[in-house]
Amino acid sequence: MLRREIWLGANGEVTRYNLAYINFLLHAKDNGRVLGYDNAHASHHKHFMGAVTVVNLKSFEEIENRFQADWEAILKG
Repeated sequence: MLRREIWLGANGEVTRYNLAYINFLLHAKDNGRVLGYDNAHASHHKHFMGAVTVVNLKSFEEIENRFQADWEAILKG
C-alpha cells in the first residue's frame, strides 16, 4: 500500500507530509512501513526497514521524487 498525505498552508506551500510504502510481508515492524519520508518532529527524515535517517533535501518535489525512486528500486529489488 502506498500512502501519500500532504498538508498545504494558506499559500499552497507544503507544510507537512507523510509518504509511505507499507507492506507487512516485507517488514512487520514500524506498522508495516518499509519505506517512508516525513517531516514530523521538526525534521525531514527517511524511514527504511525500521531505521530512521535525516535527509537534507531542499523541496517537497525533491522529497517526493526520492520517495518514488526508492519505492521503484524496492519493487525491482
